[in-house]
Amino acid sequence: MSNQDETQPNDKKTEIGKEKEERYTYETGEAPAETEVLAEDRADDELYVEDEDDNDARKETAAAAAAVTAAPAAMLASTPTVQPAQKGGRMGWIILSAVLVVALIVVLVKPPFGGDSNGAVATVNGTKISKEQLYDLLVNANGKAALDNLIVENLVQQEMSANNIAFSEQDIDQEMEAVKLQFGTEEAFQSALLQYGYTEDVLRSEMKLSAMIRKSLESKTEVTDEEVQAYFDQNKAMLGTTEEQVRASHILVDTKEEADSILAELKAGADFAETAQAKSKDGSAANGGDLNFFGRGQMVAPFEEAAFALEVDEISEVVKSDFGFHIIKKTDYKPAYEPSFEEKKAAIHTLLVGQEARTQSETWISELRNKAKITNTLEEEAPAASDAPAATDAPPATDAPAKE
Repeated sequence: MSNQDETQPNDKKTEIGKEKEERYTYETGEAPAETEVLAEDRADDELYVEDEDDNDARKETAAAAAAVTAAPAAMLASTPTVQPAQKGGRMGWIILSAVLVVALIVVLVKPPFGGDSNGAVATVNGTKISKEQLYDLLVNANGKAALDNLIVENLVQQEMSANNIAFSEQDIDQEMEAVKLQFGTEEAFQSALLQYGYTEDVLRSEMKLSAMIRKSLESKTEVTDEEVQAYFDQNKAMLGTTEEQVRASHILVDTKEEADSILAELKAGADFAETAQAKSKDGSAANGGDLNFFGRGQMVAPFEEAAFALEVDEISEVVKSDFGFHIIKKTDYKPAYEPSFEEKKAAIHTLLVGQEARTQSETWISELRNKAKITNTLEEEAPAASDAPAATDAPPATDAPAKE
């Protein structure tokens, strides 16, 4: 087990070793090499079991997580309001945000809104970069896509008004629930937001157009109860199903005599976390012995059996394992959870309607464009913008002295 753990560390071991790696980097100014594993760290690592079935399960979970994270990307990328990203790719989620930001900046810097077009927005060693240069660059790079997005939003709003299709915040709520559905848990959803530098409010504002298109085409789609049930049955494991977990702290020592003595202190009222910090040889000692949450199959058998058998806040008797003698305190518990069909039915229906609506949206939006009168002054400005010099008054790069 030792060799396997050293070459294939699981998530829990990585979490335990992170603090030591950061401390090593702080003290030496260098990242620790993979071979520089302290003996005490190995003891920490070996507490966790990773058999072949567990490793396969982790790979399946990782693959599912990757697909789930791509869900908002597929939603936004398949909506024909921006230059399409690869459907199912993660970058689709980011592209719309970038386009909207560009649109805002273009409005802010474009004369006369931004003042004098020759005013400098930045200088480089005294050389000015003007607002006009910034505006031209932004328009040439993303201006058309940003404007197309705004044009489509107006077309959809006008069509909904003409057909007396009501739209409210509740429709955006439904769209958000459909997005969250694909992440399984609220925790996974919030983690993805954090990873991409998003807030829920920003994502919500970007899902408005998707919700408007879904609502507009809802009457032209057909999603049956059988299809909703089939989606639930096929994706139940990704819809928030979790196994039971415990959170525990422990104190690890080498001998039974040490463990008995510490247990007596704890029974007499000693603080568990402080005692773990002072006397445990495990790497978790710095955190008061805390091992965070873990499920079945992650710990060696004697440790797991004792931890799961305890009540919350109960302290075990001395537990012997291959790594020494443990005293375990169970600090929290999460029961297994499996969502019901009724809990997820509405969100699944919204998701499937949205998927079907998006297959029709390109043709539908094209029809709206064809019957609308659209003027685009940005395209008229394009030739003038292309004539603007791209370079500043900075001296040629070849004039710079070579670095010795």
